[in-house]
Amino acid sequence: MAAKAKTEPAAPAAAAAAAAGLGLASGEPPQQQKKKTVVVVAVDDSDHSDYALEWTVRHVAGAGGMAGGAADLVIVHAKPSPSSVVSFGGPGADEAIRYVEADLRKMAEAVVDRARRVCVANSVHALIEVVEGEPRSVLCGAAEKHRADLLVVGSHGYGAIKRALLGSVSDYCAHHAHCSVMIVKQPKSK
Repeated sequence: MAAKAKTEPAAPAAAAAAAAGLGLASGEPPQQQKKKTVVVVAVDDSDHSDYALEWTVRHVAGAGGMAGGAADLVIVHAKPSPSSVVSFGGPGADEAIRYVEADLRKMAEAVVDRARRVCVANSVHALIEVVEGEPRSVLCGAAEKHRADLLVVGSHGYGAIKRALLGSVSDYCAHHAHCSVMIVKQPKSK
C-alpha cells in the first residue's frame, strides 16, 4: 500500500519559528527571500560573443552591475554536431567525421577557456555548459531549463541580405525564448 502525502499546515514549524524569534505566530509575514536573477549568456568563437560576455559580466552579473552581484550566470556554448558540418557519405566519411569532431571539441574547449578567464578576471562565478546542437534551439532550451530571467546574445552585425540567407540566432531567440533577450552590439571602431 502506497503512503499518501499530506498537505496540512505545519503548525509545529510555525511554533518553532515563533520560538526562534521569526515572528510567524504573531501574524507577521516571513521575510521574503530575494530570488536571484538568472542570466544565460551565449558564447561562441567570435569577437561579438566575447564582447557580449564581457559586457554582461561588467554590467549585469558583476558586483558593480545592475544585479549587484546577485545574478546566477550560466554560460552556454552550442557545439555543432559533426554531421551538421560534414554532409557526405562514402569512403573516408568516418575518418572525416572523427577529424571534424576533434576540431569541434578543441574549439569548444577554447571557447570555454576564454569564458572562464573572463569570469575569473572579474571575480564572477558561472556555470559553463557545452551543449551539442543548433545554436538557436540550444539557447532557447538553456533559457527554459535554467528558468532564465534574461538571455544575452551577441550581434554579429550581419546586413539584411546575409541575415536572410544565414538566419539570425539573436532574432530567433528574441522571438522564441521564454524570457527577455538582450542583444549586445559591439561598438563600431572609428
